[in-house]
Amino acid sequence: MVRLQPDQAEEKISFLAQVAIFQHFSAQDLNAIEQSLTSLPCSPGRMLYRPGDVNNTLFFVKSGRIQLYHLSTDGRKLITDTLEAGACFGEQALCSPNIATSFAEAVNATTLYLLNKVDLNHLLQQHSGVAGALLQLMGQRLTGLENQLVNTTFKSVTARLADLLLQLATEQEREVNGLAVNGFSHEELADRLGVYRETVSTALRELKDAHAIQLGRKHIVIHQPDLLAQLAQTNSKSGLHRREH
Repeated sequence: MVRLQPDQAEEKISFLAQVAIFQHFSAQDLNAIEQSLTSLPCSPGRMLYRPGDVNNTLFFVKSGRIQLYHLSTDGRKLITDTLEAGACFGEQALCSPNIATSFAEAVNATTLYLLNKVDLNHLLQQHSGVAGALLQLMGQRLTGLENQLVNTTFKSVTARLADLLLQLATEQEREVNGLAVNGFSHEELADRLGVYRETVSTALRELKDAHAIQLGRKHIVIHQPDLLAQLAQTNSKSGLHRREH
C-alpha cells in the first residue's frame, strides 16, 4: 500500500482555492480544510476503487488524470469521465450505502488529495454550500450518463463518434486547416464509446469518405465542422454506420 505523503500547507491552500466547490471560501476556511487533507501519489494504472467497493473518501485531482469507467463481461471499456487537475470524484462517499458503481483509475502519474468521510461530514455541517456544489456535480454526472444512454440507444456509432470528435476538438487549439483532435488512438476513442476498436476504425473511415475529417496517426483534422455536426445529429442507427459490435 502506498503511504500518504504530507504536502506543504501553502501548496494545498493554493490548490483548494482553485477548486470550484471552495472558490468562495475565506483563507481561514481553506486553512482549516487543508489540515484535513492527505496526499496520495499514484502510478499509472493505480486503482482507487472498483464496483462494489465501499468508498469513504472524496478525491481531488492535484495533477495527472483519472478515468471513471465501466467494464462489460467481455472486457469492453466504457469511459464515463476523464478528470484532470482541479476535479473531484468519489462523491458516493456522501451516500448510504456508499458503494462504488464504477472503476476509478489513474491514467498517468497522478497526485490526489483525499478527504475522509468524517472530515467531509464535518465540512458539510459547517458549509452548506459545499453540499449544494457536490449535488450539482452528481447531477451533471447523471445527466452525462443519461445522454450516453440515449445516444447509445438511438444513434449509430458513426454519429456518436462525430459528436465525440467535436467535443474533443473544442478542448484543443484550432489549426490552420480546421479543428483537430490529437493524441487519441482508435482504441482510446473506442473506450470513450464503449465499442470495439475495429468498429471505431470503420466509423472513422466513413467520416473520412464523407469528407468531414482527415486521418493521421493519433491526429484527426476536422475539415468541415458543420458537416460533422450534422452527422452527429443523426438520430437513427440506420445512418452511415450499420455494423456495430
